[in-house]
Amino acid sequence: MRYQDVYPSEALLRSYDVVRPRAGDLMTLEYFEAEPAAMPRRSFAQHHVLLNLNPIPHRVENWRSSGYRDFTLAENEVVVTPAGSENGWHWHARSRVIIVTLEPDRLARFVQSELGVILTETQLRNVPQVLDADLVAAGRMALDALRAADTASVMFDAFARIFLVKLVKRYGEERASALEFVRGFTAEQYKRVLDHVAAHYAEPIAIDTLARIAGMSASRFARVFKAVLNDTPYQFVTDYRIERAKEMLSGGQIALAEIAIRCGFSDQPHFTRVFKQATGETPRDWQRSHAR
Repeated sequence: MRYQDVYPSEALLRSYDVVRPRAGDLMTLEYFEAEPAAMPRRSFAQHHVLLNLNPIPHRVENWRSSGYRDFTLAENEVVVTPAGSENGWHWHARSRVIIVTLEPDRLARFVQSELGVILTETQLRNVPQVLDADLVAAGRMALDALRAADTASVMFDAFARIFLVKLVKRYGEERASALEFVRGFTAEQYKRVLDHVAAHYAEPIAIDTLARIAGMSASRFARVFKAVLNDTPYQFVTDYRIERAKEMLSGGQIALAEIAIRCGFSDQPHFTRVFKQATGETPRDWQRSHAR
């Protein structure tokens, strides 16, 4: 029960109706390694998605609302447990798993406003075990983005969006969808594109180049990229450059003109103009308030 649930009228304005939600803020991603052990059977208010990274198939026992299962869990298998479903575990080998946790209310708002998808009340299907290397790859990429501290913010948000789109398309209980045309664009294709941006952000990056890396036409690539990341490719590149510039600014050792060139801007005035449009502050003002 929340305060909003008992207030006698509906809110006239909500921040989540106006402020663009970040995928990275929506989902909690955690990596676990554990010796053989057990977890008691219980239900939770959140959705949980387990991604198995252990390359060695191993015995697992799972108690769910639908019954008991004793099976072998293989690498790249996914287990989806919707909110309210009972779930208990006993694993018989050292685990290596990613656990993604999602709040149902926030997921519903995100996919409706950002992805054009309306979920049913059940939201996610109860999937005890399914092989899905593409979804696991998206989870791995989000995990790797967290480990890259200098670019964690923008890259984790990008891979979190990719993960959520694939999760909703495959396991969401949908009423309607505007994302049918994104089928067939894999997490690995996105990774190739985003890796290219990370390696070449200091240079001019053409949309045609990114489309060629993705293996599709420029027009289709731009539509699919926008549908999944809610940014045009150009805006994503700009956001990445701004994040790298912030990292350099916070160190306080590099001249603004040099940062501009290193981050792919034509000159310092161009850098200052784009940075202020993105953050509301000039690079110098931002540096004063965020210097290490």
